[in-house]
Amino acid sequence: MTSNELREFLDAKVIQYNNPQFLDSDPIQVPHLFTKKEDIEISGFLTSTIAWGNRKSIIKNALYLMDLMDHDPHNFVLYHNESELIKLEPFVHRTFNSVDLVYFIKALRSIYRQYGGLEAIFSQNTTDKSTQPAISKFKLTFFELTHPKRTTKHISDPAKGSAAKRINMFLRWMVRDNATEVDFGIWKSIPPALLSCPLDVHSGNVARKLGLLHRKQNDSKAVNELDSYLRKMDPTDPVKYDFALFGLGVFEKF
Repeated sequence: MTSNELREFLDAKVIQYNNPQFLDSDPIQVPHLFTKKEDIEISGFLTSTIAWGNRKSIIKNALYLMDLMDHDPHNFVLYHNESELIKLEPFVHRTFNSVDLVYFIKALRSIYRQYGGLEAIFSQNTTDKSTQPAISKFKLTFFELTHPKRTTKHISDPAKGSAAKRINMFLRWMVRDNATEVDFGIWKSIPPALLSCPLDVHSGNVARKLGLLHRKQNDSKAVNELDSYLRKMDPTDPVKYDFALFGLGVFEKF
């Protein structure tokens, strides 16, 4: 395919997958349970944190987590007491367990009380070229409190070579507009043009088959390479192509 043909092909796939039917099988359905900005942010952040492995299991466990937080995540984060944290002990998703979860709740409380919330941290540290430096700064801020060493692995850092798939996905959820009722568009302080593709095994393999990506590893360098190509195809909303790449890989076995 020529560059124009490739763009037209992917644009058609974006239209196919960037629609509410996508929600039926995607973890983003969990924050869609809420309408308050902070509830969407917190539920989205926690859901994206455990978004690896079987998608049905991710959704099931994220819904269970919302149950444990009384379907009121913002108030739970801000006003929980120690006895309420004990309710979280049964939670586990793969290697993310209640020890990690309790710290996440405490760190989120600090972020909302001390820094004005998740959006403030990311927007203040996004550069005029990328959100990736903001992810690195976010990790430093998130682990300012005394924390279990094991828990640090659950927040990725592009500065250390990670593709940071889950946080890039979370940022897509928060920043991209909600014209198709999939993403939320509740963070107006970050331009969609600065987002990076949530690179995983599916989107990476499809991108390589289409010639959008040549680096073999799914790491921060691969994210930068893919970003460069996608931003040429759509400078204002490059991460819309995540729907095309992911859909081709997961649903069409491209």
